[in-house]
Amino acid sequence: MKFLLGTKEGMTQIFDGEGNAHPATLLSVGPVTVTQVKNAVADGYVALQVGYGAGREKKISRAQKGHFKKAGTELFRTTREFRRKGGAVPEENVGDTFTVSVFESGELVMVSGISKGKGFQGVVKRHNFSGGPRTHGQKHSEREGGSIGAKGPQEVRKGKKMPGRMGSDRITVANLKVLAIDPERNQMLVEGAVPGRRGTLLEIRAAKHA
Repeated sequence: MKFLLGTKEGMTQIFDGEGNAHPATLLSVGPVTVTQVKNAVADGYVALQVGYGAGREKKISRAQKGHFKKAGTELFRTTREFRRKGGAVPEENVGDTFTVSVFESGELVMVSGISKGKGFQGVVKRHNFSGGPRTHGQKHSEREGGSIGAKGPQEVRKGKKMPGRMGSDRITVANLKVLAIDPERNQMLVEGAVPGRRGTLLEIRAAKHA
């Protein structure tokens, strides 16, 4: 299983040999360092914990500092775990470093991250409701949701689509094609859009069926 951490830099477009434009997202990816190897005997599951990004000492807790000191690594701003299925013992060791070079151009990847927070939104934006007509007596209710319950149950049924908080959800986009790799700049160009704003932390994994 191949995986890395990175941040979103922004969107652009590239043209293929036939002149067709393709939307693409530029990512700053890696390097990441293994800070802990978890196994089924001691931890109950198999996983690799990796650190990403230089951390400021005053922003890191004493527990984290002790953890990094035990691993013999530098201080990292972010750590994430990537589980291994099947219970196979990982071949990687603490201190191993992975760069964007683990992926290849043309490969399919999955990208996970937190989407943009949009605050409290109505049903037209949140659930794509069409709203009411502007005629037949309506004046200020074009974007209202309409009736929220029937006479029978005397309650609003669970799961009813209503206004509320929108965004800030964990989103995974699968089967994004890697268009280009730049090992010198630690950058990757993937086709399509990924969740989040500029600077959003992203998890990049090899696609399951790739």
